[in-house]
Amino acid sequence: MNERIALVTGGGSGIGRASALTLAREGYAVGVLGRSRTELCETVREIETRGGEALVLEADISSAEQMDQAVATLAGRFGRLDVVVANAGINGVWAPIDDLTLEEWNRTISVNLTGTFLTIRATIPHLKRSGGGSIVVVSSINGTRTFTTPGATAYTATKAAQVAMVQQLALELARHHIRINAVCPGEIETNIDANTSLRAESETAIPVIWPAGQVPITGGKPGTGEDVADVIAFLASEKSRHITGSPIWVDGGQGLLR
Repeated sequence: MNERIALVTGGGSGIGRASALTLAREGYAVGVLGRSRTELCETVREIETRGGEALVLEADISSAEQMDQAVATLAGRFGRLDVVVANAGINGVWAPIDDLTLEEWNRTISVNLTGTFLTIRATIPHLKRSGGGSIVVVSSINGTRTFTTPGATAYTATKAAQVAMVQQLALELARHHIRINAVCPGEIETNIDANTSLRAESETAIPVIWPAGQVPITGGKPGTGEDVADVIAFLASEKSRHITGSPIWVDGGQGLLR
């Protein structure tokens, strides 16, 4: 039985996939959770090819029943849980506030915020039984450091709320030796744009021009999933044992320009 067990939501692509691979390389057995079984299987296959151990967990993070069942399956397989990476999320619809429908608002809140809540709620009992652990919530620079993304009201609200949740829970969970932190990525090469719907951008955009690109440390190029995954692995490890309730911006300085 592996000594350390991790759960990564949204583990089939982007930051989640990079995090699952990085944690597996660090010796964790990984539950890779998401909605696309094909992507999840590819991530698990790569982990196993490298000699690691992983489990496909097909679930929608906005469903309490599916999350409870997935976490129970993971705990049943490995016997414990030590690290939770609450990464899954969507950009949703970005539109002027008077054009954004209640259905569009609720969908973003349901996945990004309620999904984070359900992930944490389902895993806390297992972390307590393990004697402690680490939770890492993947937030964003949007809503925490920058507010210029056109029409992203629902998205930024969820990302700001995730950091508030992290800070609230840091105190509540400390007595159980559970640390909880947030990473706030900037522009990262992922496929999240596939679940973004941008409408009437000209009505909400704030024109800003960066002559050398908007990510100073890379000369304008976006970061990679691995850039975020390495920070997540640090927050999962004992090297970050005295860090809790903290947002860490992983944006190459992008947020400071805005």
